[in-house]
Amino acid sequence: MQSHNPAFRNDRAFAQGGYASFDTDRRSGGQAPRWGGSGAGQDVTPEQLQEMYAQPSAGGAQTGRMTYDDVVVRTGALFSALVVSAAAVWTLTEPGTALGLALPAMLVAVGLSFFISFSKKVRVGAMFAYAVLVGAALGGISQAFETMWGGIVAQAVVGTLGAFAAMLVAYKTKLIRATPKFQKFMFIAVIGYGVFLLINLGFALFGGVSAFSSPFGWIIGLVGVSLASLMLILDFDFIEQGVKNGLPQPYAWRAAFGLVTTLVWLYVEMLRLLSILRGGE
Repeated sequence: MQSHNPAFRNDRAFAQGGYASFDTDRRSGGQAPRWGGSGAGQDVTPEQLQEMYAQPSAGGAQTGRMTYDDVVVRTGALFSALVVSAAAVWTLTEPGTALGLALPAMLVAVGLSFFISFSKKVRVGAMFAYAVLVGAALGGISQAFETMWGGIVAQAVVGTLGAFAAMLVAYKTKLIRATPKFQKFMFIAVIGYGVFLLINLGFALFGGVSAFSSPFGWIIGLVGVSLASLMLILDFDFIEQGVKNGLPQPYAWRAAFGLVTTLVWLYVEMLRLLSILRGGE
């Protein structure tokens, strides 16, 4: 990942933006200030120096660095596109049609997620397309689950928000830290869980048997929820390290994309676990 620090670029707009700067053209009539002199040769007074130092320091918009506000705004934008898409599919299509749209929309979204993740450029347009496609898929899936288990969508949303809040508190209090060992564990665990899901999908499609329908299905569902929740720790760490290291502002889009992707995964796992626990209601 590149590091970039444009804070000291020689940009007149930066010097005139209301932040601390030595704008000699404006403050000393076009003459450079003279230091070390006395009497009439001293162009910059102590009061002027104090005024310059009292100016607020430059923020992310002026330096081009990623900030927490940048991540929040961009996450909100992507999440809004997702919710609008999900609501449109839920309200404008029949249950069977909506569920039929879910699988192809999710497959295309997964392909887009790989394109976004491995692209050297920040693909904002692709991120919004991903959010719309995932929203369409979640709208169809949620509608189907709600038809079978009334109130399950609200329960899944509350569970997702609760897990998010719990992980944020655990991260801020350093109860869980994104150490190299933790990162390695998560990498292996997520890959292993992904392989398991693919194998289980194969058995479900061709053999009519799913591990989630077994007596141990709730344990597998709990593992999925736990992994998705712990993935939030890595997202929080990426955001914090990005802000501390002064990553370029466009990286806020990558942080927002990662956070939205993890929340989508967590919501789906929460739906699955709740459906297993509620069984044949």
